[in-house]
Amino acid sequence: MTVREVAPAIDPSTLLAGAQFIDAFRIEVNDRSLNARQAAERMMARQPRWADALLALRNILMSPFGLKTSGAGSAAPGQMIGIFPIVSEGPDRLVAGFNDKHLDFRVVVDVATSGAAKEVTATTLVLTHNWLGRTYLAVIMPFHRLIVRSLLRQVAA
Repeated sequence: MTVREVAPAIDPSTLLAGAQFIDAFRIEVNDRSLNARQAAERMMARQPRWADALLALRNILMSPFGLKTSGAGSAAPGQMIGIFPIVSEGPDRLVAGFNDKHLDFRVVVDVATSGAAKEVTATTLVLTHNWLGRTYLAVIMPFHRLIVRSLLRQVAA
């Protein structure tokens, strides 16, 4: 299954008003019973080891700035997808993410029927608040694209 970059097909003002960054990637899968939570769980079940290493490095580097090193906080079990708190959820769309001092982040997982298959789209939105947020976004961007593609492939696996 091929992951491809697509034009974001969402209204960013309803999900993260003022977002300065938005991208979307899509994969087609043969599981017609798949819903948004299941797709998000498959995506976030595990990250590639190199992505885990980058996240650990990010946490070490960002903790002196007082930034969140995980989205967990006080979210209840079942209200998290991977490390991200669930913001909203329906059968065809799950929105996860959190707000921090440097930026606000959302990942939107949409599932739609396409012929005999399902299309799973992961859309990322980011609203930066300051120079640290803009710098952080610029540094992680090359890795973000690789990670999202890798995570989407897990939905089809």
